[in-house]
Amino acid sequence: MKTEVKIPSIGESISSGLLSVWYHANGASVEENEPLFTLETDKISTEIPSPASGVLMIFSPSGEEVRVGQTVAAISSGDPLPPSPEKPAPIPTPATPPPSPSPRPFSPPPATPPPPRLVAEPFEPTLKIAAPQDSRTSRKKLSPLRRKIASQLVTAQQNAAILSTFNECDMTAVLALRDSLREEFHKRHGTKLGFMSFFVKAAVDALKQVPAMNARMDGEDLLVHHYYDISVAVGTDRGLLVPVLRDCDKKSFAEIERDLAAYARKGREGKIALDDLRGGVFSISNGGIYGSLLSTPLLNPPQSGILGMHKIQDRPVALNGQVVIRPMMYLALSYDHRIVDGKEAVSFLARIKDCIENPARLLLET
Repeated sequence: MKTEVKIPSIGESISSGLLSVWYHANGASVEENEPLFTLETDKISTEIPSPASGVLMIFSPSGEEVRVGQTVAAISSGDPLPPSPEKPAPIPTPATPPPSPSPRPFSPPPATPPPPRLVAEPFEPTLKIAAPQDSRTSRKKLSPLRRKIASQLVTAQQNAAILSTFNECDMTAVLALRDSLREEFHKRHGTKLGFMSFFVKAAVDALKQVPAMNARMDGEDLLVHHYYDISVAVGTDRGLLVPVLRDCDKKSFAEIERDLAAYARKGREGKIALDDLRGGVFSISNGGIYGSLLSTPLLNPPQSGILGMHKIQDRPVALNGQVVIRPMMYLALSYDHRIVDGKEAVSFLARIKDCIENPARLLLET
């Protein structure tokens, strides 16, 4: 009995994808619900499980573009067929030796050399010019996800009036609070206390203070959100994904940290689902984990704002008339100037700075 392996429907707007990798070789034994292959689409990458147990017969190789409903393999649930016996090699019969040539009388070589080859004869080069084995360039087809990321970035620049504003914040208070609560927080909640939860909470606070940042264009209308689903960029081997933390205004620091850890794990395993990427109202990207000191983040359409975090670096700053060394971080806010005015954007970023430098605001909501 054979069970067909078809490309499933994983979203209303998804009709095709890239069969990026098979986890088993052709003819291997597989178990039901065991991952068979990874399907990459322009929105998400997901593992497709085996519909049955048996012997795998692959029809479509890895790297091939496949459509929803296409049969890419079959699972033979019966016993595998025994290999056909090899036919014995025929016993060679001794060849009849050729007759010995009769001796010929010796004839001297001609006195004149052979005539030269005519120019009209076809040229037969004795040396072939081969292509170099290690080429200096290579060509690789973009995955659907990478093509979608590229399209999104171009769309963001073409369909919005993007402007950026910058500030810096003193991370002294957050570092001290994090260090003092690190062990107790992990023991109580089973997860680490990072920096991102502080910035997520600060973004929620700033969105409440500046509602224009929590809106987006919808045709000729302005759609204002009254919820706080924050998108957080997660780097993966397949590209940058931006899953959404739901209702961050109602979640504790521990809940946000657990959600972030779960998304990081799913990103490494390639299991971030399509629903995980939908519905964010504002994005946060942390280039500091890669060493970036300052950058200009691009909008995540159709959102109207994105906050860029960067590397924490000790720098001299003026404090109470003295020059002191403080752990500083540059902040960058990119926004859609069609919706958000410069005053509102500067006020939004200043509010985030205040919340980070005075984290008690996030607890007392003052």
